[in-house]
Amino acid sequence: MMNTQGKAIGMYIHIPFCQRKCHYCDFPSYAGMENYWEAYTEAVVKELTLKAEDFSQATIKTLFIGGGTPSLLPYRLIERILETVHSKYRVIPHGEATIEANPGTLTPDKLKTYRKLGLNRISLGLQAAQEDLLKKLGRIHSYEDFLHAVDLAHQNGFQNINADLIFGIPGQSLEDWRMTLERVTALDLTHLSCYSLKIEEDTLFGDLKNQGRLEEVEEELDREMYHMAIDYLAERGFAQYELSNFAKPHYSCQHNINYWECGEYMGIGAGAHSFARNRRFANTPDVAAYIGGIKTGEPLLSEDITLDMEDRISERMILGLRMNRGVDLEVLSLELNVDLEMKYAEKIEKLLAWKLVEHCGTVLKLTKRGMDLANSVFIEFID
Repeated sequence: MMNTQGKAIGMYIHIPFCQRKCHYCDFPSYAGMENYWEAYTEAVVKELTLKAEDFSQATIKTLFIGGGTPSLLPYRLIERILETVHSKYRVIPHGEATIEANPGTLTPDKLKTYRKLGLNRISLGLQAAQEDLLKKLGRIHSYEDFLHAVDLAHQNGFQNINADLIFGIPGQSLEDWRMTLERVTALDLTHLSCYSLKIEEDTLFGDLKNQGRLEEVEEELDREMYHMAIDYLAERGFAQYELSNFAKPHYSCQHNINYWECGEYMGIGAGAHSFARNRRFANTPDVAAYIGGIKTGEPLLSEDITLDMEDRISERMILGLRMNRGVDLEVLSLELNVDLEMKYAEKIEKLLAWKLVEHCGTVLKLTKRGMDLANSVFIEFID
């Protein structure tokens, strides 16, 4: 049994279903599995019930329903899940509670129900404002669908709205990216996530790349798009607080910050990850196997690792450096009982010489150049 007494943790609930798999997506999400929706919902409810005793003394400070496409499910199934959460766990009143949504799947009834159930933040997957790019990505919605979804969200009481955007799409021009930024910043949004497209194996884009039928965007253009986003969004009141995330004042995503600060969280559903008492574990991403395991009372895991001290230090450094505020080496050294300045002296000197990091008092943070070469920085802190 886990000792979570007195801790404030995050809760993530994974809904692995989508209407159609996007061409770039390597997340555990599946199309054409409508026959599993009811059984999956009941498995999630049972997993929540099974874990409730272990987390009976914990407080849920943030809640995030992700996917897949959670908004694809009938709202009564989301209602069933959230009613279980609130009946079995201590949830902070008015804490950040997010649901991801595809703009093409939202209805007034769904949004009204989400708000009634305490969800107060919605994350919309736009990706691009151009119809040809949306089709290339395999998205099921149009830009007009996105505008309609934003309007519906506002009408139903959502003030905290995020849009996910992708740059570096094959065939996307710098002007396309600028237009996307112009259009989304003209709306009343509070948060933007801007991701550079990574072409992964076991995706349609990965297959096309291997066949020589998909040409990746040049690195120079990708970086130009990234810096355009940083500068353009800053001018319009969106502060960058993490490598890929920008927010209006007081609207940074608290659920994700908990991840980057290595806070504890519980994951519910197929493919969901949990982290508690230095143990990192994940449910199987196979929907049928997940349901079967839950029925026996023993969730089937695909990963189960206990972090040693070196792992913990590396994670705190790497995840902390993702954030613009950086890592306070003095504070973290006291917390971990390790002199990090001494431990990483040679590596920090090298990174300083390469102008990838900067020292601001006791704080170590990425430079602008370091943001472009973040993986080269992170690898220095993997022992």
